[in-house]
Amino acid sequence: MIHNDVLRRIRYALAINDTAAISIFKLVNYDMELPYLHAIMKKEDEDGYLPCRDKIIALFLDGLIIKNRGKQEGQEPRVLSAGERLSNNEVLRKIRIAMSYKDEDMIEILDLANFQIGKSELSALFRKPEHRNYKAAGDQVVRNLLQGMVKKYRPDAKNTAFSKEQLREKTKAATHARKNKAKTQSNKSVWGKV
Repeated sequence: MIHNDVLRRIRYALAINDTAAISIFKLVNYDMELPYLHAIMKKEDEDGYLPCRDKIIALFLDGLIIKNRGKQEGQEPRVLSAGERLSNNEVLRKIRIAMSYKDEDMIEILDLANFQIGKSELSALFRKPEHRNYKAAGDQVVRNLLQGMVKKYRPDAKNTAFSKEQLREKTKAATHARKNKAKTQSNKSVWGKV
């Protein structure tokens, strides 16, 4: 998943403003500048957009872990090297640690976003990549977890999660409305009905 989206959605779900975000970065000894923070918070089609590097999202999630759970004695957060990538599985693991989620909590939050997952399938996402039962997490799992977090922590937010059936009905209704509009416009002629 695009790291800009992950950062934007976590900040929205947990109501983290710019000042709080900068203080989270300071917990991992990273001086985040406000203009850069604003640039990575923008959407791809907006002017001034910059992609959020793997290192930045990893530092933010590590800072969130320290903020919520405290710093472990004698252990510094590992900074990703230039070519190193942060997988969706690692993003999920860091969110899980930061929020102190258990399996049941994650299943419940994913369910809020109309995404069903079993306990064994969920545990496969948190195994080491070399384990035979490891499963790579797709963007959909991360997106739905963040969507569920928004529903849990910001119930006042508009409903943005839809089931497949709801999306199908919504699309069908929009298509039907377009067809009806086209029919009524084709019946209107300068000469009356033709």
